[in-house]
Amino acid sequence: MQWTDKIRQVKIFLVLAAIIIAVLSLVVSHFLVKDLSDEEHNRMKIWAGALHAFNQADENTDLSLVLSVIEGNNTIPVIVTDAQGGVLDFRNVKIRAKNTIDSMSYVKEYASQMYSSGHFIKIFLDESGRGDNYQLVCYDESVMLKRLSAWPYVQLGIVLIFVVIAIFALLTSKKAEQNKVWVGLSKETAHQLGTPISSLMAWTEILKETYPDDSLIPEMDKDVKRLQLIADRFSKIGSLPEPVPSSLIEVMNHVVDYMNRRTSQKVQMVKLFPPQDIIVPLNASLFEWVIENLCKNAVDAMEGAGRITLFMQDEGNCVAIEVGDTGKGIRKKDIANVFRPGFTTKKRGWGLGLSLAKRIVEEYHHGKIWVKNSEVGKGTTFRIELHK
Repeated sequence: MQWTDKIRQVKIFLVLAAIIIAVLSLVVSHFLVKDLSDEEHNRMKIWAGALHAFNQADENTDLSLVLSVIEGNNTIPVIVTDAQGGVLDFRNVKIRAKNTIDSMSYVKEYASQMYSSGHFIKIFLDESGRGDNYQLVCYDESVMLKRLSAWPYVQLGIVLIFVVIAIFALLTSKKAEQNKVWVGLSKETAHQLGTPISSLMAWTEILKETYPDDSLIPEMDKDVKRLQLIADRFSKIGSLPEPVPSSLIEVMNHVVDYMNRRTSQKVQMVKLFPPQDIIVPLNASLFEWVIENLCKNAVDAMEGAGRITLFMQDEGNCVAIEVGDTGKGIRKKDIANVFRPGFTTKKRGWGLGLSLAKRIVEEYHHGKIWVKNSEVGKGTTFRIELHK
C-alpha cells in the first residue's frame, strides 16, 4: 500500500509539474503577444500621423516620407472612416463579398467591429484638435499576430496528444510485462509443486495400504488433492482454458463447503441463491478460486468474526454474483486501486489475489468484477457479472 501511495504521489507531482509548465508557457506567450500588439498599436499611431500629415499637406509639402510610411503598411488591416462611419479608404482587408455593394457593407461592418474592440485612432482635421470634423483610423491585429496568439494552444494540444499516446503505450507495455510475469510465476509455481505433490500422493496410497483404519489418512488425502487443485489452477493461468457449461450453484456450494471447513464458527456464511439452477460457460476450477479469494479477503477484513453473504441472481442475458461482508470496509480513495497488482491493505500480503481474480473474470470469462459498495466500519460488497 505504501508503495502504491508513493507511485500515486509521483504521478500527482508529474501532473502538477506539467500543468505549471503549461501555465508558464501560456503566460510567456501572453506577454509576448501583448508586446507585439503594443508594437502594432504604435505603428498604427505613426501611420495615422502620416495620414493626418497627408490630409493637411499643401502643394509645397514634401510627401515622399509620408507616402513611404502609408505605403509601408502591408500586414495590418486598416479602414479609414469619417465621423459618420462612412468608409473613406482601406488597406490589407480581404473582401468576402461578391459585388461592390456587398463589399462596402462588409468593410463598414468590419470597421464597426474594430471600433467596438477599441482598435481605432481619432484624427482631427481642424487645428483645434476637437469637434466633429475628424476621421477614424480603425485597425485589426495582423495575421501573424493572430497566428502567434493561437500557436501556444495548438502547441499544447499537440504535446497533450503525444503525452496521451506515450502514457497509453507505457501502460500497455507495462500491462503486457506484468502479464508475462504473472504467467511465468504461475507456471513455475505449478511446475515446482508438481513433484512434491506426486510424492505425497504416492506416500498417501502407501499409508492407506499400511494403515487402512487410520482416520487421519483420508483427511491427509483431501489436503493433497487440494494442493493438486491449486497447482492445476496455477498451470491454467496464462493459457486460455475453454469454458464449459457448468452449474453455478454447484460451484458456489463447493466454495461455501470449503470455507465452512476452513474458517471459525464465528464466521457465518449466508447463501441467497435462486431456486432454479443456473448454467453458464465456466472454467469451474478458476472461478472457484475467484470466489474463494473474495471470501478469504472478507474473513481477513472481519478479523475472523462476522457474516459473509453470497448472493446470486439470473438477470436475463447475464448472471449477477455478489460477495458481501461485514468487515472494516475500504476507503474511498483505495477503491480504484484494489485490483492493481501489488496493492494491499494487509501487513502481510503480495496484493496479487484480486488482480488475478480480475484477470480470471474479465479475460477468461469475459465478465466484469468491481466493488459495488464499501463503507468504512460496515463492510464491502464485490459484484461479478457473467454472460450466459
